[in-house]
Amino acid sequence: MTATQTTQFTGERTSIPGLLTFGITSIDDSRGWFQEMFQHEKLVAAGMPADFQVVQNSLSFNRRRGVTRGFHAEPWDKYISVVAGSVFVAYVDLREGETFGRIETRELDHTEAVFVPEGVANSFQTLTDDTYYLYSVNHHWNGEDTDRYAFVNLADPDIAIQWPIGLDAAVLSDRDRQHPAMRDVTPLRVAKR
Repeated sequence: MTATQTTQFTGERTSIPGLLTFGITSIDDSRGWFQEMFQHEKLVAAGMPADFQVVQNSLSFNRRRGVTRGFHAEPWDKYISVVAGSVFVAYVDLREGETFGRIETRELDHTEAVFVPEGVANSFQTLTDDTYYLYSVNHHWNGEDTDRYAFVNLADPDIAIQWPIGLDAAVLSDRDRQHPAMRDVTPLRVAKR
């Protein structure tokens, strides 16, 4: 009897402590592909914190190329994957400490996922139409928690993100356009780093 193929996860650390990327294989055939988007045991073996327990999945559907969202640092951890399409992602560490302000960027599609620890702000820009961006979190969303978030302006020259699609041509919410400059952000205190 032949062994059945399964999804494999390969973890990699980044320059931001706790921010991890995971390569994810898929099983391809003439019908398309199959993939385990999240498999706790395999992800822990690849480096994800064992205490990360998903309580909510949220899906962001983005109709157009150039939709840009962020920077948001929420008081919980996130596991981010792309179901369809591709995105440019940028992260900035907003936790107090020596890595405050450190930045990581990369492109994601369904072959890679990211674990974002509490206090690290995330943002993304769609590189394709009809992009599905999935994030799994270990805390239920509650609108009353937003006073515990930290935000940074996507166009802040002090962090100088090189967006593939210029922000003047991107699709942004009015709220994201109004986020504060990095120099005005109070570093976040988080329980673990």
